[in-house]
Amino acid sequence: MSKKNIGILITDHNVRETLEICNQAAIINNGELIAEGDKKSLIKNDLVKKVYLGDMYS
Repeated sequence: MSKKNIGILITDHNVRETLEICNQAAIINNGELIAEGDKKSLIKNDLVKKVYLGDMYS
């Protein structure tokens, strides 16, 4: 779909599963954007790990 410049908005509380199917993501916590980027940058983000993923996720 990205080759056709088509984007899809997915809202989900399961960040781990959502990151598996997305090229880019924005992580929102309590109405505040806390991080955005590709999967590699998000799973390395300390705040995203603390709030959603846990320290063991990689």
